[in-house]
Amino acid sequence: MNDGTGDAMHDDSPDVGPVGAEDGAEVALSPHQVSSEQDVENSLRPRKLEDFVGQPRVREQLQLVLHGALGRGEQPDHVLFSGPPGLGKTSLAMIIASELAASIRVTSGPALERPGDLAAMLSNLTEGDVLFIDEIHRIARPAEEMLYLAMEDYRVDVVVGKGPGATSIPLEIAPFTLVGATTRSGSLTGPLRDRFGFTAHMEFYAPSELEEVIRRSAGILHVDLRADGAHEIARRSRGTPRIANRLLRRVRDYAEVRADGAVTLDVARAALEVYDVDEFGLDRLDRAVLGALVRSFSGGPVGVSTLAVAVGEEPTTVEEVCEPYLVRAGMLARTPRGRVATVAAWQHLGVVPPPDTPGEATPSLFDE
Repeated sequence: MNDGTGDAMHDDSPDVGPVGAEDGAEVALSPHQVSSEQDVENSLRPRKLEDFVGQPRVREQLQLVLHGALGRGEQPDHVLFSGPPGLGKTSLAMIIASELAASIRVTSGPALERPGDLAAMLSNLTEGDVLFIDEIHRIARPAEEMLYLAMEDYRVDVVVGKGPGATSIPLEIAPFTLVGATTRSGSLTGPLRDRFGFTAHMEFYAPSELEEVIRRSAGILHVDLRADGAHEIARRSRGTPRIANRLLRRVRDYAEVRADGAVTLDVARAALEVYDVDEFGLDRLDRAVLGALVRSFSGGPVGVSTLAVAVGEEPTTVEEVCEPYLVRAGMLARTPRGRVATVAAWQHLGVVPPPDTPGEATPSLFDE
């Protein structure tokens, strides 16, 4: 789920402390204050729920969950966010900690291979802390089973010794709120999913919402952004805020190096052409997937593993990064026999589809 943005950290990462009211304010950064792409990424994260753009139903429901618990003086229920990468799951976890004035500990499912890894992290929590586990569907089963008891009773059983002489020692832990994030909710076990008191699925963003995201980010980064430039970036951002922010930064580079610094419609189009992002937001890998389907497998059906080999990528990359948008765009269909290119995919590649090809011509991908 990281998608190259570095959201997930191992359990030895430093705590992110409580965010106070003064920290919740929007802060515009000078270019000299930003030392890396990750710093930029973090600077663009909203600090408060009211600043989070999009997902209105999720925001409303989450506000009720948090404020209801705060009003009763209780620890909020555990929270699970699911959905494609880049839609704000990590940002919402940070916001939950901010709304609760709590510290947050961040880790990922793959980092929790042994129960001892999880026990060490849980034992270091203080009352009211938020524990965020990214890619929670990838947590090892022994650690997951330890998590059940921690979520329900704020307790873990630590096994001391080996063999017949091993004993289980109960260890009380401080009340906490677990926030899990997953791109594959179907991969979660039933017992784990059932222990989350609130679950929310993140949806792709409308172009108008992405424009709002881009305008906010441009203000923080001091980008001279014009309305038509914002619209052009938004319509090519695949319904994903993370991609919108990434494209804004790349278009900013182009505007500063090859233009007068202003992000206009013409500048945005020229920049995105340089970065191989076409008018529908498809990048090199998306077009490679469609090209392999159409030219190497006659439109399919073909299994995702075979398709991934054809484009030189991991199956999980094709399945989690490319497919959600291609399916939503009407260019790819999942069938019981495998992946199939639709009429829209053939036409987008400039190839005449066979008569029995499923789907319709290229739809308008950017309707509100």
